[in-house]
Amino acid sequence: MHASQREAAILKFMASSGFVTFRDLESQFGASPATLRRDLERLSKEGRIERIHGGARLIDGGPSPKIGLTGVPFHENIARNQVQKSAIGRAAAALCQIGEAIMIDGGSTTLQMCPHLDGLNLQVLTNSLHIVSALLSQPTTRVQVPGGTVFREQNIILSAVGDDLMPRFVAPKLFMGAAAVGEMGVMQADVVLVAAERRFIERAEQVIVLVDSSKFQGPSGNVVCGLQDIDIIVTDAGIMPAQRAMLEAADVKVVIGT
Repeated sequence: MHASQREAAILKFMASSGFVTFRDLESQFGASPATLRRDLERLSKEGRIERIHGGARLIDGGPSPKIGLTGVPFHENIARNQVQKSAIGRAAAALCQIGEAIMIDGGSTTLQMCPHLDGLNLQVLTNSLHIVSALLSQPTTRVQVPGGTVFREQNIILSAVGDDLMPRFVAPKLFMGAAAVGEMGVMQADVVLVAAERRFIERAEQVIVLVDSSKFQGPSGNVVCGLQDIDIIVTDAGIMPAQRAMLEAADVKVVIGT
């Protein structure tokens, strides 16, 4: 693909959300990092984009593009597979050690951890207002939140343009959900979520994914990370033998919530 064609394709790729991460460009176009950097630099000099931490955003001479989330709204997702999610949350909480710092990404499954964290004297960084609310009644749990925009449908705080507005926080464990899990790895429907979760992953020593077994059916979306980047998946007994074998072949430990 000629440079001018690739630059046009990059602008088209950015049109829906108004920004893009560098990792997404590498995945989408298959060009070398050096080539993509030159493309972004030319587009920046032309005033078409603005380079930001980890990627770029469009400049159109008008207001910033409206960015929303296209995934299932939280109030709908919370009612799905409640029994399985409760068991997964309990099993995930059992992986926490007294007094440690952890990160919990927003989601209907990660929320189920909260009742089981009371008394562990944890320091928690989360982008979920639901999780903040659930933890506020726990006197020994300290809670931090990142900076950014509140997305009402999901009730989470995200830095929509990719800026790094999180506290200088490093944790032994990150607990995160997913829209789907497959051979390509962990996936989300929204590129905004992808960028936010990657920033969480960069700060974690151990990545723990909480998904009910339905998330292994028909995986699709934007890849957050590969299976090789996951340490533990906590799921339910409905996971199929082939799906479990796929995870174990990638050296992912599988924990079944009961």
